[in-house]
Amino acid sequence: MPGAAPMIQYREEMVLAFGQRQSLLKDTTTKESQTKGNQATFLIVDSSGTTVTRGVGGLIPARDNNNTQTTVTLKEKHDLIEMTGFNIFQSQGDQREIMQINTMSVLNRDIDATILAQLETGTITTGTTATASLTMVQKATTYLMNNGVPWDGNVFAVISPAFLAYLMTIPTFSSADFVTVKPAVNYPGWNAMDAKTAASMGQGWYEWLGVKWIVSNQIAGLGTSSELCFMYHRNAVGHAADAKGMDVAIGYEDKQQLSWSRCSLYHEAKLLQNTGIVQMTHDGSAIVAS
Repeated sequence: MPGAAPMIQYREEMVLAFGQRQSLLKDTTTKESQTKGNQATFLIVDSSGTTVTRGVGGLIPARDNNNTQTTVTLKEKHDLIEMTGFNIFQSQGDQREIMQINTMSVLNRDIDATILAQLETGTITTGTTATASLTMVQKATTYLMNNGVPWDGNVFAVISPAFLAYLMTIPTFSSADFVTVKPAVNYPGWNAMDAKTAASMGQGWYEWLGVKWIVSNQIAGLGTSSELCFMYHRNAVGHAADAKGMDVAIGYEDKQQLSWSRCSLYHEAKLLQNTGIVQMTHDGSAIVAS
């Protein structure tokens, strides 16, 4: 007598694989929108003048503005996915929608990678590699303040998950009395989101000591004894991009029976002020699951 005849059922709705799909750092920079051309020039104005007294003849000595121009050259970045009609026909889920979500995710991650690459060109550090501590944080904040960086709500830190784990051991960081903003606060409906919304949302940030702390798994050296984390002011890094934003297109080619999705962006980042960035070389090797 035949045994059971099991039936396999395939869930039509997609389950998103783990990974960052939204840019976390784009809004932490000084942004410039390009309508035409391949270069954007940022103007940095220095106010380091001192007062004077009237000179001979009763005239006030004059000086000029101290202007510095920094130019960034945009690069074109693309991600293109193609699938044949038969592959879409035989595949589980809405493959056209999946193609579009994935191309946008690739470009968003490239934005963060581009900004991180510029942060890595900063030359100021908190010293040799160490685990995150209040002392390390205070070194970074003190350096920025000593160099006139305003504590105006535009100071950010991009850190690793391991860095966050050590911060959690600092009483003032783990206390709701001191941390005024938590990641979930930015997305009050997180528990009711569908897959599309989850794919387009960011991770939010913690706000502590006047710094917005952003956790990223894209930092260099993740999970090692040399994780490159940063604290910086928005005016220290510029990001220029096509004013239209991402060009997202999806289509079908009849001759070859191909469906495709393409996402394109013209953008680049640039270090504007070295004194506005502090690198925190972090040892995250002890907090890694085996």
